[in-house]
Amino acid sequence: MKKFSNKIAIMMLATVMGTASLPYAALNVQAASTPLNAQEIQQAVTELSKLKVMQGSNIHNQVTRAELAKMVAHTFGLQGGKTDKSVTFTDVKANDWFYKYAVDLVSLDIMQAKDGHFDPRGTVTDAEFVQIVAKALKRDVKSVNYWAERFFSADSNVTRGEAAYLLNVARQAIPSDKATITSVHALNEITLIVTFDAPLTAENEAFAKAKEDFVFSDGLTLTNMPRLKTGSTNTYIVPTSVQKPGITYSLTYKGKKAGTFAGNATKINMTEVRQVTNDTFEVESLQANGVIDYGYVISAYSGGRGANALVLDQNNNANGKTYQIISSMQARQVTITPEGGQPIVAKYVPFTQSTDGKQEIKFRLPEGQVLTPGVTFTITSDWANIANPTFVAKEIAPLEISEAKAVSETSITVSLTEDPGDELFSGRSVELTSADGEKLLATYKYSSRKGTTGVFDIQQDGKLKAGTTYTVTPVGDWAGKSSAEFALKTTS
Repeated sequence: MKKFSNKIAIMMLATVMGTASLPYAALNVQAASTPLNAQEIQQAVTELSKLKVMQGSNIHNQVTRAELAKMVAHTFGLQGGKTDKSVTFTDVKANDWFYKYAVDLVSLDIMQAKDGHFDPRGTVTDAEFVQIVAKALKRDVKSVNYWAERFFSADSNVTRGEAAYLLNVARQAIPSDKATITSVHALNEITLIVTFDAPLTAENEAFAKAKEDFVFSDGLTLTNMPRLKTGSTNTYIVPTSVQKPGITYSLTYKGKKAGTFAGNATKINMTEVRQVTNDTFEVESLQANGVIDYGYVISAYSGGRGANALVLDQNNNANGKTYQIISSMQARQVTITPEGGQPIVAKYVPFTQSTDGKQEIKFRLPEGQVLTPGVTFTITSDWANIANPTFVAKEIAPLEISEAKAVSETSITVSLTEDPGDELFSGRSVELTSADGEKLLATYKYSSRKGTTGVFDIQQDGKLKAGTTYTVTPVGDWAGKSSAEFALKTTS
């Protein structure tokens, strides 16, 4: 059954109401447990009718694939979509009213026509509809599924009214290069929640551009790109340098005043610290304690997080729990102090804050420094409270390189004898030495590790020579004295 009760009665009520206009606020996506009501459906129909996305009021009827093709094409401006893919149909004629819409959507791989069979009079399940909208909007499926949850049942066929509701929500998630900020507030010492009147384009989300556009007072800076929250149409998690409590910061966006917010004194609650290599340690947080890494709650990463991805509501609640959000660790650092010694600044190791299902942020000592076995070290931070901030260092055997292979003339794979179970390649480099003494430097390609093996890209425009044998050795002590040899095969 559908999630809202007495579905047919509600739809008929909406039909009786005709095209009466309702407050725009009725479009707001409510909690997934709130039943979808007739007024919301009718408001969506009214809005889409104004835009000529749909006509007619028989919203309780199941939508056909032909009708949906037109609705989707008009909602997202996909008419005449540019693609090199040619489309032919066995059951659609060029003079059919929906022909151009079917061509557009199939050529863009938004709708399917297996063996040329489009099935224009066929119905569409809720699950299929979610996939279609996600592809058309170029948005993660989890977000679109969340917007549809109030009527969603995987095997049920979507009605015209339900289609109108979801398309009208999704329409609000179309990126705009003219987006402006409508609200901003600090979530914790290093994180802002910023809402726009429309989502940003990919170009405006890029860090270099965003850093130009987001300008703060009192020395506060953007530390990484803004990330759209899963399930939201236009709300972003925005990482900043550490805020000062008691300071009222002002924000301008693209040169225009965008609001003010009070510096937040809330630190992230971390659990404990532990050594992972002779120069690297990690600071752990636990979702069970109500702390979640932003990688699990942003649209950009939801596809790769599978069932671990979450949708947090506007109060950052999910499944009855309120979460603290750890935003990007880019440019973060902590202080590590040996007992009886001087403090040392350790910097974040990129792409290690949430990997292999664990929230264990890695930090590394300055080049050439190592943790002294038997010494107690204490970690302190201006952005985190750490419940158990000390560990006693020990001698840890380095990783061991077992094999290297050429992927192309500009990259290689490096394999270890054992799976490290985490991103311990991150920030590491290897040296490639040819038989005639020529040396090349290759650095790890972040997040490329699969089990024991990671990809390393050759730097400074260097290239491997066909038929040449290279010896691969670690730069520094991260893999001890281990090495491997490979030869780039001569192309025929």
